[in-house]
Amino acid sequence: MTISSVASSAAIAPPPCEPAFESAFSVRFDYDLSYASNDQGTRRLVKEHSLSNLTAQYISILWDEGSHKTNVRSFLGEISEILSGQRFSVFSQEMLDSVIGTLRERGNSNATINRKMAALSKLLWKASKMGDIYNLPEFRRQKERQGRIRFLETDEEAQLFSAVRTRCEDSYRLSVFLVDTGCRLGEAIGLSWNDLQDARSTFWLTKSGRSRTVPLTARAQEATNIPHGRLKGPFAMLNQVRFRATWNEAKAEVGLGADDQVVPHILRHTCASRLVRGGIDIRRVQIWLGHQTLSMTMRYAHLATNDLDSCVAVLERG
Repeated sequence: MTISSVASSAAIAPPPCEPAFESAFSVRFDYDLSYASNDQGTRRLVKEHSLSNLTAQYISILWDEGSHKTNVRSFLGEISEILSGQRFSVFSQEMLDSVIGTLRERGNSNATINRKMAALSKLLWKASKMGDIYNLPEFRRQKERQGRIRFLETDEEAQLFSAVRTRCEDSYRLSVFLVDTGCRLGEAIGLSWNDLQDARSTFWLTKSGRSRTVPLTARAQEATNIPHGRLKGPFAMLNQVRFRATWNEAKAEVGLGADDQVVPHILRHTCASRLVRGGIDIRRVQIWLGHQTLSMTMRYAHLATNDLDSCVAVLERG
Protein backbone atom coordinates (compact mmCIF):
# COMPACT_ATOMS: atom_id res chain seq x y z
CA MET A 1 0.00 0.00 0.00
CA THR A 2 1.35 3.43 -0.94
CA ILE A 3 1.52 6.42 1.26
CA SER A 4 -1.23 8.08 -0.69
CA SER A 5 -3.54 5.10 -0.27
CA VAL A 6 -2.96 5.09 3.48
CA ALA A 7 -3.91 8.70 3.71
CA SER A 8 -6.99 8.02 1.64
CA SER A 9 -8.02 5.16 3.90
CA ALA A 10 -7.60 7.36 7.00
CA ALA A 11 -9.73 10.00 5.43
CA ILE A 12 -12.67 7.66 4.92
CA ALA A 13 -12.35 5.80 8.26
CA PRO A 14 -15.54 5.79 10.32
CA PRO A 15 -15.69 8.20 13.29
CA PRO A 16 -14.65 6.96 16.76
CA CYS A 17 -17.27 5.00 18.64
CA GLU A 18 -16.93 6.82 22.03
CA PRO A 19 -20.06 8.99 21.65
CA ALA A 20 -22.22 5.95 21.03
CA PHE A 21 -20.73 4.26 24.12
CA GLU A 22 -21.38 7.36 26.27
CA SER A 23 -25.00 7.66 25.24
CA ALA A 24 -25.62 4.04 26.03
CA PHE A 25 -23.91 3.69 29.41
CA SER A 26 -23.18 7.10 31.02
CA VAL A 27 -24.95 8.16 34.22
CA ARG A 28 -25.54 11.83 34.99
CA PHE A 29 -25.16 13.09 38.58
CA ASP A 30 -26.63 16.42 39.73
CA TYR A 31 -25.19 17.92 42.90
CA ASP A 32 -26.74 20.71 44.96
CA LEU A 33 -23.95 21.60 47.35
CA SER A 34 -23.63 24.69 49.52
CA TYR A 35 -20.26 25.92 50.67
CA ALA A 36 -19.26 28.44 53.29
CA SER A 37 -16.08 30.48 53.45
CA ASN A 38 -14.35 31.13 56.73
CA ASP A 39 -12.08 34.02 57.62
CA GLN A 40 -9.05 32.17 56.20
CA GLY A 41 -10.68 31.88 52.79
CA THR A 42 -11.09 28.10 52.86
CA ARG A 43 -14.41 26.59 51.84
CA ARG A 44 -16.30 23.67 53.30
CA LEU A 45 -19.61 21.97 52.79
CA VAL A 46 -22.49 23.38 54.83
CA LYS A 47 -25.16 21.05 56.12
CA GLU A 48 -28.74 22.06 56.71
CA HIS A 49 -29.88 22.77 60.26
CA SER A 50 -33.15 23.50 61.98
CA LEU A 51 -33.49 26.47 64.30
CA SER A 52 -34.09 24.14 67.24
CA ASN A 53 -30.77 22.38 66.48
CA LEU A 54 -28.89 25.68 66.44
CA THR A 55 -30.61 26.79 69.64
CA ALA A 56 -29.61 23.62 71.48
CA GLN A 57 -26.04 23.96 70.20
CA TYR A 58 -25.38 27.61 71.03
CA ILE A 59 -27.83 28.95 73.62
CA SER A 60 -25.61 28.12 76.59
CA ILE A 61 -22.64 29.72 74.86
CA LEU A 62 -24.41 32.96 73.97
CA TRP A 63 -26.59 33.54 77.05
CA ASP A 64 -25.89 33.20 80.77
CA GLU A 65 -28.25 31.33 83.05
CA GLY A 66 -31.14 33.40 84.31
CA SER A 67 -34.53 34.81 83.39
CA HIS A 68 -33.23 36.42 80.19
CA LYS A 69 -32.00 33.07 78.89
CA THR A 70 -35.40 31.59 79.72
CA ASN A 71 -37.08 34.31 77.67
CA VAL A 72 -34.67 33.78 74.79
CA ARG A 73 -35.39 30.05 74.78
CA SER A 74 -39.11 30.83 74.60
CA PHE A 75 -38.60 33.35 71.77
CA LEU A 76 -36.52 30.96 69.68
CA GLY A 77 -38.93 28.12 70.38
CA GLU A 78 -41.82 30.17 69.03
CA ILE A 79 -39.86 31.10 65.89
CA SER A 80 -38.93 27.45 65.37
CA GLU A 81 -42.60 26.54 65.63
CA ILE A 82 -43.47 29.19 63.02
CA LEU A 83 -40.85 27.67 60.69
CA SER A 84 -42.37 24.22 61.25
CA GLY A 85 -38.98 22.63 61.79
CA GLN A 86 -37.70 23.76 58.40
CA ARG A 87 -34.04 22.93 57.80
CA PHE A 88 -31.79 25.45 56.08
CA SER A 89 -28.23 26.38 55.23
CA VAL A 90 -29.36 29.88 54.25
CA PHE A 91 -31.77 31.89 56.37
CA SER A 92 -33.32 33.95 53.59
CA GLN A 93 -34.92 37.37 53.73
CA GLU A 94 -38.22 35.72 52.75
CA MET A 95 -38.01 33.44 55.79
CA LEU A 96 -37.36 36.40 58.08
CA ASP A 97 -40.21 38.43 56.59
CA SER A 98 -42.55 35.47 57.01
CA VAL A 99 -41.61 35.08 60.69
CA ILE A 100 -42.12 38.79 61.38
CA GLY A 101 -45.45 38.75 59.55
CA THR A 102 -46.68 35.78 61.59
CA LEU A 103 -45.61 37.39 64.87
CA ARG A 104 -47.50 40.55 63.93
CA GLU A 105 -50.60 38.53 63.03
CA ARG A 106 -50.40 36.95 66.49
CA GLY A 107 -50.64 40.39 68.09
CA ASN A 108 -46.99 40.99 68.93
CA SER A 109 -46.10 44.66 69.27
CA ASN A 110 -43.09 46.07 67.43
CA ALA A 111 -41.20 46.22 70.73
CA THR A 112 -41.85 42.51 71.34
CA ILE A 113 -40.90 41.64 67.76
CA ASN A 114 -37.63 43.55 68.19
CA ARG A 115 -36.76 41.54 71.30
CA LYS A 116 -37.46 38.26 69.52
CA MET A 117 -35.51 39.31 66.43
CA ALA A 118 -32.56 40.32 68.62
CA ALA A 119 -32.39 36.76 69.95
CA LEU A 120 -32.73 35.28 66.46
CA SER A 121 -30.09 37.61 65.01
CA LYS A 122 -27.58 36.76 67.74
CA LEU A 123 -28.09 33.02 67.24
CA LEU A 124 -27.82 33.17 63.44
CA TRP A 125 -24.74 35.38 63.63
CA LYS A 126 -23.04 32.77 65.82
CA ALA A 127 -24.08 29.97 63.46
CA SER A 128 -22.69 31.94 60.52
CA LYS A 129 -19.36 32.54 62.26
CA MET A 130 -19.10 28.84 63.00
CA GLY A 131 -19.82 27.93 59.37
CA ASP A 132 -23.21 26.30 59.99
CA ILE A 133 -25.01 28.70 57.66
CA TYR A 134 -23.53 30.90 54.98
CA ASN A 135 -25.93 33.78 54.49
CA LEU A 136 -27.78 36.11 56.85
CA PRO A 137 -30.82 38.29 56.17
CA GLU A 138 -30.94 41.99 56.94
CA PHE A 139 -32.46 42.61 60.35
CA ARG A 140 -34.22 45.97 60.50
CA ARG A 141 -35.44 47.27 63.81
CA GLN A 142 -39.19 47.79 63.91
CA LYS A 143 -40.28 51.28 64.83
CA GLU A 144 -41.51 51.32 68.41
CA ARG A 145 -44.12 53.74 69.61
CA GLN A 146 -43.47 55.32 72.96
CA GLY A 147 -46.21 54.10 75.26
CA ARG A 148 -47.24 55.54 78.57
CA ILE A 149 -45.07 54.33 81.45
CA ARG A 150 -47.11 53.14 84.40
CA PHE A 151 -45.66 53.55 87.89
CA LEU A 152 -47.05 53.28 91.39
CA GLU A 153 -48.12 56.29 93.37
CA THR A 154 -47.23 56.25 97.07
CA ASP A 155 -50.71 55.20 98.21
CA GLU A 156 -50.90 52.43 95.59
CA GLU A 157 -47.56 51.08 96.77
CA ALA A 158 -48.67 51.10 100.42
CA GLN A 159 -51.87 49.18 99.67
CA LEU A 160 -50.22 46.68 97.35
CA PHE A 161 -47.27 46.00 99.64
CA SER A 162 -49.60 45.52 102.61
CA ALA A 163 -51.58 42.90 100.69
CA VAL A 164 -48.33 41.17 99.66
CA ARG A 165 -47.11 41.16 103.25
CA THR A 166 -50.22 39.42 104.59
CA ARG A 167 -49.46 36.57 102.21
CA CYS A 168 -45.68 36.29 102.36
CA GLU A 169 -43.19 38.29 104.42
CA ASP A 170 -40.32 37.31 102.11
CA SER A 171 -42.21 38.58 99.07
CA TYR A 172 -42.86 41.83 100.91
CA ARG A 173 -39.15 42.27 101.65
CA LEU A 174 -38.37 41.61 98.00
CA SER A 175 -40.98 44.15 96.85
CA VAL A 176 -39.42 46.85 99.06
CA PHE A 177 -35.95 46.01 97.77
CA LEU A 178 -37.09 46.15 94.13
CA VAL A 179 -38.75 49.54 94.36
CA ASP A 180 -35.89 51.14 96.29
CA THR A 181 -33.10 49.78 94.08
CA GLY A 182 -34.85 49.65 90.70
CA CYS A 183 -33.23 46.31 89.99
CA ARG A 184 -34.86 43.57 87.95
CA LEU A 185 -36.60 40.66 89.65
CA GLY A 186 -34.00 38.13 88.51
CA GLU A 187 -31.16 40.38 89.67
CA ALA A 188 -32.57 40.55 93.20
CA ILE A 189 -33.35 36.85 93.53
CA GLY A 190 -29.84 36.03 92.29
CA LEU A 191 -28.10 38.11 94.99
CA SER A 192 -25.63 36.40 97.32
CA TRP A 193 -24.61 37.67 100.75
CA ASN A 194 -21.23 38.75 99.40
CA ASP A 195 -23.00 41.08 96.97
CA LEU A 196 -24.18 43.17 99.94
CA GLN A 197 -21.32 45.20 101.38
CA ASP A 198 -21.13 48.61 103.11
CA ALA A 199 -24.81 49.46 102.58
CA ARG A 200 -24.45 48.78 98.86
CA SER A 201 -25.66 46.07 96.54
CA THR A 202 -23.74 44.78 93.54
CA PHE A 203 -25.69 43.12 90.76
CA TRP A 204 -23.66 40.66 88.71
CA LEU A 205 -26.36 38.67 86.90
CA THR A 206 -27.64 41.54 84.76
CA LYS A 207 -29.43 41.66 81.43
CA SER A 208 -26.61 43.62 79.82
CA GLY A 209 -23.90 41.38 81.28
CA ARG A 210 -22.34 44.40 83.00
CA SER A 211 -22.25 44.55 86.78
CA ARG A 212 -23.33 47.65 88.68
CA THR A 213 -23.37 48.75 92.32
CA VAL A 214 -25.98 50.98 93.94
CA PRO A 215 -26.28 52.33 97.49
CA LEU A 216 -29.18 51.05 99.58
CA THR A 217 -31.88 53.02 101.33
CA ALA A 218 -32.51 52.35 105.01
CA ARG A 219 -35.55 50.19 104.28
CA ALA A 220 -33.73 48.29 101.51
CA GLN A 221 -31.02 47.47 104.04
CA GLU A 222 -33.66 46.34 106.49
CA ALA A 223 -35.22 44.15 103.78
CA THR A 224 -31.95 42.22 103.45
CA ASN A 225 -31.25 42.02 107.19
CA ILE A 226 -32.32 38.45 107.94
CA PRO A 227 -30.49 35.43 109.40
CA HIS A 228 -28.27 33.85 106.78
CA GLY A 229 -28.72 30.25 107.81
CA ARG A 230 -28.08 28.08 104.78
CA LEU A 231 -29.48 30.62 102.36
CA LYS A 232 -27.26 31.79 99.50
CA GLY A 233 -28.74 35.26 99.62
CA PRO A 234 -31.50 37.42 101.13
CA PHE A 235 -34.15 36.32 98.61
CA ALA A 236 -32.87 32.86 97.75
CA MET A 237 -35.93 31.24 99.32
CA LEU A 238 -38.07 32.72 96.54
CA ASN A 239 -38.34 32.13 92.82
CA GLN A 240 -40.04 34.19 90.16
CA VAL A 241 -43.06 31.93 89.79
CA ARG A 242 -43.81 31.99 93.52
CA PHE A 243 -43.32 35.75 93.80
CA ARG A 244 -45.50 36.52 90.78
CA ALA A 245 -48.29 34.32 92.16
CA THR A 246 -48.25 36.22 95.45
CA TRP A 247 -48.07 39.52 93.58
CA ASN A 248 -51.08 38.71 91.39
CA GLU A 249 -53.21 37.68 94.37
CA ALA A 250 -52.32 40.89 96.20
CA LYS A 251 -52.97 43.14 93.21
CA ALA A 252 -56.40 41.58 92.70
CA GLU A 253 -57.24 42.19 96.36
CA VAL A 254 -56.49 45.94 96.15
CA GLY A 255 -58.50 46.43 92.95
CA LEU A 256 -55.63 46.43 90.43
CA GLY A 257 -56.35 43.02 88.94
CA ALA A 258 -57.55 44.44 85.63
CA ASP A 259 -54.46 46.62 85.14
CA ASP A 260 -52.13 44.55 82.97
CA GLN A 261 -49.27 47.01 83.55
CA VAL A 262 -49.13 46.34 87.29
CA VAL A 263 -46.55 43.57 87.06
CA PRO A 264 -43.41 43.27 89.23
CA HIS A 265 -41.42 45.23 86.63
CA ILE A 266 -43.54 48.29 87.52
CA LEU A 267 -41.38 48.62 90.63
CA ARG A 268 -38.37 49.35 88.39
CA HIS A 269 -40.40 52.01 86.55
CA THR A 270 -41.51 53.43 89.90
CA CYS A 271 -37.94 53.73 91.14
CA ALA A 272 -36.84 55.47 87.92
CA SER A 273 -39.77 57.89 87.96
CA ARG A 274 -39.07 58.88 91.57
CA LEU A 275 -35.43 59.55 90.79
CA VAL A 276 -36.26 61.74 87.79
CA ARG A 277 -39.07 63.62 89.52
CA GLY A 278 -36.76 64.16 92.47
CA GLY A 279 -34.31 66.07 90.27
CA ILE A 280 -31.70 63.38 89.57
CA ASP A 281 -30.22 63.94 86.09
CA ILE A 282 -30.92 61.39 83.37
CA ARG A 283 -27.30 60.31 83.07
CA ARG A 284 -27.12 59.24 86.72
CA VAL A 285 -30.50 57.51 86.43
CA GLN A 286 -29.07 55.56 83.48
CA ILE A 287 -26.14 54.39 85.58
CA TRP A 288 -28.42 53.52 88.51
CA LEU A 289 -30.71 51.37 86.34
CA GLY A 290 -27.86 49.84 84.34
CA HIS A 291 -29.25 50.85 80.95
CA GLN A 292 -26.78 50.24 78.12
CA THR A 293 -27.88 53.33 76.20
CA LEU A 294 -29.16 56.72 77.30
CA SER A 295 -32.10 56.41 74.91
CA MET A 296 -33.56 53.68 77.15
CA THR A 297 -33.52 56.03 80.12
CA MET A 298 -34.95 58.93 78.12
CA ARG A 299 -38.36 57.28 78.44
CA TYR A 300 -38.51 58.89 81.87
CA ALA A 301 -37.22 62.32 80.84
CA HIS A 302 -40.71 63.79 80.48
CA LEU A 303 -41.16 63.43 84.23
CA ALA A 304 -38.43 66.02 84.89
CA THR A 305 -40.91 68.89 84.59
CA ASN A 306 -39.05 71.10 87.08
CA ASP A 307 -36.23 71.46 84.56
CA LEU A 308 -38.58 73.47 82.33
CA ASP A 309 -39.90 75.92 84.94
CA SER A 310 -37.27 78.53 84.08
CA CYS A 311 -38.57 78.59 80.51
CA VAL A 312 -41.87 80.10 81.66
CA ALA A 313 -40.19 83.22 83.04
CA VAL A 314 -38.36 83.75 79.74
CA LEU A 315 -41.56 83.43 77.72
CA GLU A 316 -43.51 85.76 80.03
CA ARG A 317 -40.92 88.48 79.51
CA GLY A 318 -41.84 88.44 75.85
